[in-house]
Amino acid sequence: MSAMFRSLSSLNYRIWFAGALVSNVGTWMQRTAQDWIVLTELSDHDAVALGITTALQLGPQLLLVPVSGLIADRFDRRRTLLVTQISMGVLGLGLGVIVLSGLAQLWIVYVFALLLGIASAIDAPVRQTFVAELVSGANVSNAVALNSASFNAARTIGPAVAGLLVAVIGAGWVFLLNAGSFAAVVVSLLFIRRSALVVMARSPRAKGQLLAGFRYVRGRPDLVMLFVIVFIIGTFGFNYQIFVSTMSTSVFGLDSAGFGLLTSVMAVGSVAGALLSASRDKPRVRLIFLACAGFGVSALAAAVSPTLALFAVALVFIGFAGQVMITTANGTVQTTTDQRMRGRVMALYMAIFMGGTPIGAPLLGAVANTFGPRWGLGVAALAGFVAFGAGVFYLVRWRGMRVELGAHGRLRPRLVFGASGAETLTGSLSLAEIGRGAESPAPPESTAPASPDSPESLESPESPGPASATEREEELEDDLALDETEARRA
Repeated sequence: MSAMFRSLSSLNYRIWFAGALVSNVGTWMQRTAQDWIVLTELSDHDAVALGITTALQLGPQLLLVPVSGLIADRFDRRRTLLVTQISMGVLGLGLGVIVLSGLAQLWIVYVFALLLGIASAIDAPVRQTFVAELVSGANVSNAVALNSASFNAARTIGPAVAGLLVAVIGAGWVFLLNAGSFAAVVVSLLFIRRSALVVMARSPRAKGQLLAGFRYVRGRPDLVMLFVIVFIIGTFGFNYQIFVSTMSTSVFGLDSAGFGLLTSVMAVGSVAGALLSASRDKPRVRLIFLACAGFGVSALAAAVSPTLALFAVALVFIGFAGQVMITTANGTVQTTTDQRMRGRVMALYMAIFMGGTPIGAPLLGAVANTFGPRWGLGVAALAGFVAFGAGVFYLVRWRGMRVELGAHGRLRPRLVFGASGAETLTGSLSLAEIGRGAESPAPPESTAPASPDSPESLESPESPGPASATEREEELEDDLALDETEARRA
């Protein structure tokens, strides 16, 4: 089996992958139908109402981050997923019955969006970390990328099918079909061989566990940088449902089928981006920054596209760049985080990524209503450029990136990494210097015993998992060595 699909060699992962693909198709069908009835049936093309619906569905990701992360680290993930998946299926069933009965109102959709958001907030970090139990450690990043490919393959199929079904049989039946799709995940969880699951380190009971994830991330400048970039793009750039729906209806005058087709077109690029990420041996931080710049350029091209065809092409590149960025960031966070903290760190990651939408979705909706849908895309483009600038600042501040001066004061096209006097053989900063800044003195050693979840105990060389200090430093040096080699070739 090719390296791109190496995780599928695991039987448990194949079972999970198949069930998740079916469920993801149903989820995207419901999202498309929900956005359509809010925009066209329950409001007069009000982008703010659509933004509020999105905010209610994603807001719990931010509010429940301490609890959801602790659940992912403390409880059996397979059983937890059974509960959350069944709950979301019941909610889809209830909304479908209400819509078919003709009782649907905007506030009812708001309530269901909030309840679905609560279930999803608990489900997301558990589902993300459960992947590490299905495959060996070396294949975790590949499995994460294939999950993204599955999710976006479903986004290619789901909206297109939903657009046609809404026009033919109505949105209520689409909600019922989504409710049935959750059965695929439930069945896959029941058929997974528990004896073949990878045993993961669990966080023991201790005081301060809710805040331990925040302390751990605070001590990792690389994670802080990734979270900042994910927040910027997730809040102001990944509100696809806002600018695709408003451009579809207000600018190009499309019906529900056309709206679903455009969403699927964007998903084609997303699938390609996820497969590109899956083909790499390990996630590369530099690729995240380049993807942010590509996202900004693509969103700007979409904003000024004069025709539907050019807009559709730009959407493909938006989906591609956005997916490369988010998949690589996701893989980086999972593979460099201590096993005992992975659930809480991923909960915080998902909260920042998805929880920023309650801020961005209404704002983008207001921009689209006031200035037009093209300006909403302009905000997304600006988010991409700002995120790229944040990445460059990180490289300069924490990895000592600079342009080397050549003879006669002329600039040479060569990037050099590592602060003066603090370079390793590969030009990277040592882990201690990255953790506290090259110019800061080393903190005095403490004789107090570290708690089980303290950053000191989690980052010790004896700690299990890929987040030990030695391994992270070696990965950083390898990454920077490749950066220098490719920069010289360029």
